[in-house]
Amino acid sequence: MPLTPEWAAFFTAELGALAALTGFVVVAISINLSRILSFPSLPGRAGEALVGPIGAITATSLVLIPEQPHALLGAEIVLVALALVVAPIAVQARTWEARKEATTTERVIRAVTSSGVGLAFAVGGALVFFGLGAGLYWIAAGDVLFLIAVVFNAWVLMVEILR
Repeated sequence: MPLTPEWAAFFTAELGALAALTGFVVVAISINLSRILSFPSLPGRAGEALVGPIGAITATSLVLIPEQPHALLGAEIVLVALALVVAPIAVQARTWEARKEATTTERVIRAVTSSGVGLAFAVGGALVFFGLGAGLYWIAAGDVLFLIAVVFNAWVLMVEILR
């Protein structure tokens, strides 16, 4: 699917921002690793904090591959979206065993907020698969939402963990 110069510039900027902020999360995990490992639920949360931005980096990189047929690009984005929806829930399912006090409401909210953003990529990928340019807007929305999420996760792993 050919990108306009404006879309190419946008996704290039998003890719750089996502990569830089993902690096920040890795640094946050490294700095606070002993503290993270001292809580049974936090290693999974730290891993989960990397799933989203890595998925967004992957999807954004795929969008920037030149001269890719729209059906192939759409299918690739949908596969990334599937991982973005399933992986956080799988990590959380293991984490809930260590957090028996978590309510059903808390579990549902966590699952929806961590996996819901991946649905933007699923919708975007499906639209791109059928050659609809509107899919790029959905992929862009997913990128922006993951930028927000990665900043939040970095804050939790750098600051909140020390409280």
